[in-house]
Amino acid sequence: MTTANTHADTSAGRRDQIKGIICDILEIDPEEMTGTSRFKEDHEADSMGAIEILSQLERAFGVDIDQSELASMVNLDAVVAVVDEALAAK
Repeated sequence: MTTANTHADTSAGRRDQIKGIICDILEIDPEEMTGTSRFKEDHEADSMGAIEILSQLERAFGVDIDQSELASMVNLDAVVAVVDEALAAK
C-alpha cells in the first residue's frame, strides 16, 4: 500500500468516525447526511448540539478546537476540515 492510499484510508476512516459522532448527537440517520447538508437548516441542530459535537470531537481525537470554529462547522465537510486542521496543529 502506498503512503497516499494509507493517508486516504485514514482520512476516510476519520470522516466516517466524525459523521457517526454527529449523527448520534443530532439523532439522524447517516444516509440523511451529505458532506454539504447543513446541520442547522437541514437537520434542525441547535447551538447545544453544536457544542456537544465540538466536545465529542475533542475527546475522540485528543485535540483542542477553539469555540470560534463553531461558526464554520456548519456541515460535515467543514467539520472534517476543522478536525484535520486541529490534528495537523497537534
